[in-house]
Amino acid sequence: MQIRQPIVAVLGHVDSGKTSLLDKIRGTGVQAREAGGITQHIGASFLPTDAIKKSCGPLFAKMAGDKQEIPGLLVIDTPGHEIFTNLRARGGSAADIAILVVDVNRGFQPQTNESLKILQSRKVPFVIALNKVDMISGWKKNPKTQFITQSIKEQDPSVQTALDELLYNVVGTLSILGFNSEAFYRIKDFGKEVSIVPVSARSGEGIPELLAVLVGLTQQYMQKKLDQTEKPTRGIVLEVKEEVGLGTTANIILIDGTLRKSDSIVLAKRDSTVITKPKAILLPKPLDEMRDPRDKFMPVNEVYAAAGIKIASPDLEGVLPGSPVYASDSESKIEEFKKLVESEMKSVFVKTDKKGVILKCDTIGSLEALTDMLKRQNVPVSMADIGPVTRRDVVEALAIKENDRHLGVVIAFNVKILQDAQDEADTSHVRIFHDEVIYSLIDNYTNWVQEDTANEENAIFQELTPICKLTFLKGYVFRKSNPAVFGIRVDIGTLKQKISIMNADGRKIGIVHQLQDNGKSIDSAKKGQEVAMSVQNVTVGRQVSEEDIYYSFPPSREAKLLLKQFSHKLNPEEFQVLKEIIEIQRKSNAAYGY
Repeated sequence: MQIRQPIVAVLGHVDSGKTSLLDKIRGTGVQAREAGGITQHIGASFLPTDAIKKSCGPLFAKMAGDKQEIPGLLVIDTPGHEIFTNLRARGGSAADIAILVVDVNRGFQPQTNESLKILQSRKVPFVIALNKVDMISGWKKNPKTQFITQSIKEQDPSVQTALDELLYNVVGTLSILGFNSEAFYRIKDFGKEVSIVPVSARSGEGIPELLAVLVGLTQQYMQKKLDQTEKPTRGIVLEVKEEVGLGTTANIILIDGTLRKSDSIVLAKRDSTVITKPKAILLPKPLDEMRDPRDKFMPVNEVYAAAGIKIASPDLEGVLPGSPVYASDSESKIEEFKKLVESEMKSVFVKTDKKGVILKCDTIGSLEALTDMLKRQNVPVSMADIGPVTRRDVVEALAIKENDRHLGVVIAFNVKILQDAQDEADTSHVRIFHDEVIYSLIDNYTNWVQEDTANEENAIFQELTPICKLTFLKGYVFRKSNPAVFGIRVDIGTLKQKISIMNADGRKIGIVHQLQDNGKSIDSAKKGQEVAMSVQNVTVGRQVSEEDIYYSFPPSREAKLLLKQFSHKLNPEEFQVLKEIIEIQRKSNAAYGY
């Protein structure tokens, strides 16, 4: 068997000490050089077997046993948590195993839960690194050992008790989430329980045991997956960026096979595949960090999996992070891989006629993770795509909302909302849920659905165009156009910003841009209030004139709802004005069909 090194993803809540832990293992200082000490980009480091043996000491032989040794570990450091989603591979994850870093004093935090959900959905086995044990009150570091089992024995009984309590908080949380776990030194069968290894990224305590547990698990349970016999050359794009002197480059994790400079490579763009040859293949030195190397990358002509590499090629612009990479020197194979990439992209981007939410994300990985999570919550997805939220997305959500208000929404992860999309959402009362943390995005949506369902009648009524009759006050023209600003009196009902208004002939005048009372912007004005109103694209003396009477202009669907379902929520005056509005519209054009 040709065994490749396992791909180990390190993830956990921000500030849990992921990069510091890796710095300690590698002897690097990446953490100190990151902006604000927070990882900005995904990184990869190769830990050779010699370095692991040196750190583990006698534990290495004990955990590795007499089976074929794995040739080191490829460790991936992920910013925050969600970029881990880009470590996707067809039907699962590119990571073979994960280290979930948990702050011993804080336990499970929001992003820890999210990381766990993604590990669970992608069926990735994991080990818990219970970090910052040196911060437990009264902890004493023994400078002569980095073995945590030795360190624990030398602590005062009160410190040992405190550690056990903190450890069992994690065991309890994992149990609720459906995992059996235990401190690694109490585990009898590593295949049935999640190992918890207390560590300190600062002092290095526990690192030998953490590495030994990883080696043991991968040696025992992953031989088949790591076997390279007849595996195609494939990988995953982590990020694409411009680099001085190299042009467009892609950071890639090579998962299987051998990549040669002479190979053709198939990659995915949004609406096409690209076939290119690498201008250069660059490899970080062992124990160095792909994201922030101390030494220059080595240019190589071939590289074996698993590896974190950088390739340079003029055709990489627009290649999608999280998308697959295949390589071969055979034309027929390349054609086969091209079809494979195309079918994989089709399965990620969803566009159906069924009712469901509109989903927009920043990368393929996050799109896939969110689609999976929504599926598990039984939330159908009508469209899933990457890129900013556009007006078209909002219009599609509005069409869905007419049949199901809880599915007629846009869920946006880590993307911009274009201004015309926001304006359309405000006008149409389409909700856009927007967040940079996947789990809170889904929680916000599901919580809103629960609250809205419990209070549905009121919620629907609040979104309808309020019934209103108003008069343009004589002598109160503040600006004739662009926008027109003039004084009005609300005669009946409530006037709100962003609603449409019509004149007494039933012609739509425009949308209330802003309302002001004594120079201060207000959202609404009630009967009897005299306020300033601005309307875009009208001119005083042409479309609007002093002493004119205007009405709110509910769309046909809303007028029907107000008349048939919500008339009990209107006072007699408002109900009379609603009937006037419908009558005016009926005379103006028979569009309402009453």
